[in-house]
Amino acid sequence: MIRDLFVVVVLNVLSINMLYAYSGPDRIIPAPVEYTLSEGVYSLKCDGSDVKIYLSSPDFARKVENLPDYAKEEAYALSVGKKGVKIYALTDEGAFRGRQALEQMRLLDKDVRYCEIFDYPRFRHRGIMLDESRSFKGKAFILKQIDALALLRMNVLHLHLTDAAGWRIQIDAYPNLTDHVAWRRGEVYHEWEAMGYPFTNADDPQAYGGFYTKDDIREIVAYAAERHIDIIPEIEMPGHSMEVNRAYPELSCVGPDGKPRPFSWDLCVGNDQTIRFLETVLEEVMELFPYKYIHIGGDEAVKKDWEVCVNCQRRMKEEGMSDKSGLQGYLVRHIEKFLRERGKIIIGWDEIVETGLPEQATVMSWRGTPGGIKASSMGHDVIMSPNTYVYLDYYQDLIKKEPRAVGHLQSLRHVYSYDPVEGISPEYHHHILGLQGNLWCELIPYPSHAEYMLYPRAFAIAEIGWTPQDKREFFAFRERALALIQVFRSLGYSTFDLTNETLKAQTGRLRFDGFPL
Repeated sequence: MIRDLFVVVVLNVLSINMLYAYSGPDRIIPAPVEYTLSEGVYSLKCDGSDVKIYLSSPDFARKVENLPDYAKEEAYALSVGKKGVKIYALTDEGAFRGRQALEQMRLLDKDVRYCEIFDYPRFRHRGIMLDESRSFKGKAFILKQIDALALLRMNVLHLHLTDAAGWRIQIDAYPNLTDHVAWRRGEVYHEWEAMGYPFTNADDPQAYGGFYTKDDIREIVAYAAERHIDIIPEIEMPGHSMEVNRAYPELSCVGPDGKPRPFSWDLCVGNDQTIRFLETVLEEVMELFPYKYIHIGGDEAVKKDWEVCVNCQRRMKEEGMSDKSGLQGYLVRHIEKFLRERGKIIIGWDEIVETGLPEQATVMSWRGTPGGIKASSMGHDVIMSPNTYVYLDYYQDLIKKEPRAVGHLQSLRHVYSYDPVEGISPEYHHHILGLQGNLWCELIPYPSHAEYMLYPRAFAIAEIGWTPQDKREFFAFRERALALIQVFRSLGYSTFDLTNETLKAQTGRLRFDGFPL
């Protein structure tokens, strides 16, 4: 502990001087797999005209021949010398990753040390989730974050587009979703909740919300594709779906009195109209998102109304279900088959492990790591996003100095300490696709606040996903993060002030059990 405090103090003193040193691969995030530095400095041209790309080098092909296919596609070699810059790759994607590494060096300082880099990612999935349902921030915000992900050599953006607090994507077949439940009263989720969940429309002066038109989505997807970032849409089911029941009460569970229950948290799995609704919505979603994955939620179904719903009880009897949880498994398996037949793979939160996991399903482990460990041992692909490490709506410093947040203190150092394969038998490591940081937005209504929570902790997630575990070291990373934060601020991002992070946060993770830290 004393050594850690000493190192932190020394690095804080030295970091200011380091901000003005020459740039090079030793200063970027994520850290490259291999690099060498040599005497000499090259001044990069801002227009990139001094960069030459080579996509058919036999020497480079031999160098990457033993890498996994996903790593080959993103691998690059980069050379900076007195005649300029050369980038070698097998694909345009690999060349782009090399250009982004070079761009980060240029942003740190256009004078770059002569160097040689050989680089490729540790994991294929390196992502961030943005919760647009609880807090709608709009197209400009999303495009800006795509630029940040590209600079960090990340490759997935997960958009949480539907939830009880608002439906955020245009669906032609069901216009009420955007006409009636894309707008609410109350900027902050808990304000809306306290008022009794009032929805409204865009003409209301007190309306908060919005949605993405199909043209917005096409623009976002195209913008991301240019930067070799895939977008995963999430359409929640069967829980987190009160907004659907409010927009279309005829889809709601029906009580013994024959009346719909439009305030139900869950979709009515016993209603055939609900199944047709979901299939129709997903057909329109698939037209917009070309990536092979569709996230279907699957978490936190309350199941209370299913106990009294005449349609759900009938479905349970017809399917021979002895427990209401069987309804969730029934829906997940039906939707998985529907999407698989159309060339898509479902992702579900780890609750889907408990209700009969479809053979082709990918699991996103959020309730710590047990769900991912179990799913991988069952032969399923897994994306690790445990709330114990990579939930970015949690406090990143002492509660008394931070905006209101969720959960315990999850500092930069704690996030960086995560290894996605920890606790998983080596024989199942190939099922761990990677990791993802999740930014839930019940308490985060504004873009500047969202960026404050994202950066620099997204830097840590980028390095975990890219850099080999044995080449990661926190204090060296933190020094690089201090410099990169200055770059992000110069680009207009509102970041956490890492220079004023408390020593308690710098030296570990503290639990929050309801008392101020």
